[in-house]
Amino acid sequence: MDALIPPLLNGSAVGALLLLAALGLTLIFGQMGVINMALGEFIMVGAFVTYLTQLVIPSSDISIPVALPAAFVVAGLLGLLLEVSIIQWMYRRPLDTLLATVGVSLILQQVALQIFPAQGVPVENPGWLQGQIDIFGYAWPYRQAFTILLAGVCVGALAAWLKYTSFGRRIRATVQNRDLAETVGVRTRNVDRITFFVGSGLAGVAGVAASLIGGTNSQMGVQYIIPAFLVVVAGGIGQIKGTIIAAWVIGVAMAFFADWTSGSLAQVLAFVLVVIFLQVRPQGLFTVRTRGLA
Repeated sequence: MDALIPPLLNGSAVGALLLLAALGLTLIFGQMGVINMALGEFIMVGAFVTYLTQLVIPSSDISIPVALPAAFVVAGLLGLLLEVSIIQWMYRRPLDTLLATVGVSLILQQVALQIFPAQGVPVENPGWLQGQIDIFGYAWPYRQAFTILLAGVCVGALAAWLKYTSFGRRIRATVQNRDLAETVGVRTRNVDRITFFVGSGLAGVAGVAASLIGGTNSQMGVQYIIPAFLVVVAGGIGQIKGTIIAAWVIGVAMAFFADWTSGSLAQVLAFVLVVIFLQVRPQGLFTVRTRGLA
């Protein structure tokens, strides 16, 4: 039993990080059908915003709470710029958005290499995240527990926004039937832009959490985007509850596989696990119910 505790706890933290990354993907892909492979670099941007915030505010106890909204806004504005300049011309062409955003991700990686050292820059953990929780004899770092708490807050805020606000209802109407939503006066272009901003901003928040666990570098987005996309597909397109379950399962599976093999092979085995699952249930855990015009 004791041998199961470390991978279960560490895997839950990995799953929370994947959930933060996947929330933006599931929101954007679920509503607009856009495969944004540059979202991994938005995670990188959030991590570097954390580093820059600590340069301005040396006290890490204060800089991390400031970095969270700052990373959300910076990554969100970057996503909005991407939508306005490129993505808006490629709606209903998911493969084109895939290719275009892969190109954008490569450009952002090179920009990061020109600005920051290739080996990355350090992010200091605040005092309130230094230490461990003793769980059945295993010293679990506070920063991993913080990642789970942060993911829970983001999921709760996003779910409340979608369910209880008028803009959330417009988003759900657009997801279920874009043409019908337009006939009742929903300005779907504005909905798309704000959704892209929020989805990209959530990736920036994921970058803050990732920087506290693994530091920063120009390639860090690559290690998150593929597992996050697997989470979205396995959970069901546009389904937050499916995304939560899939993120936890994939995170825990990767942690268990990493105990037996290398980290890169653990990702491959998790990918195989998702592929097998999709052969049984190709629509994912949950599906979106839509209503046609006819």
